[in-house]
Amino acid sequence: MQIAFAIIAALTLVSAVAAMSLRNLVHCALSLAVTFAGLAALYLQLGAPFVGWAQILVYIGAVAILIVFAILLTRSSEHNPEPIVSRKWGIGVAIAVMVFGILTWSVLHSSIADKLPPAKTDPTVREIGNQLMTRYVLPLEVIGLLLTAAAIGAVIIALKEPAKTATPVSPAKPAAH
Repeated sequence: MQIAFAIIAALTLVSAVAAMSLRNLVHCALSLAVTFAGLAALYLQLGAPFVGWAQILVYIGAVAILIVFAILLTRSSEHNPEPIVSRKWGIGVAIAVMVFGILTWSVLHSSIADKLPPAKTDPTVREIGNQLMTRYVLPLEVIGLLLTAAAIGAVIIALKEPAKTATPVSPAKPAAH
């Protein structure tokens, strides 16, 4: 069980780094979809099937597909000649390490870490629906706003036309005989 978790976590981490670092947008979007799938597999393995299936339906089924379609409709043939590693990477890595350190310190020094986990229950779909409509209305609305923002972003990306460069038209040369 722990070996499978380690493999899935490593795959998720590698695909997340690939989504951030690759230059081809289609490859980035596909790497992002693999990252979402890895997160869903982690949720399923940790005993949260509803969150895992919701991750698959919302992020892979909606957000990732929307991103891929937006990229394919707009910039499928662009090639970026810039190198993979840039000077900004160092700043990004430093900020990521700093945030990771703060989060690790916060989790280790939190009083929540000392509490025992609640007894495991098997919720039904009806109970989950009732909880979503009563106790967790705000997170549900935030998810709805996220999906709306993703749809609007995809439309904006699809509407943006690349700048056309004017190519001079040369007069046709007569054929030499």
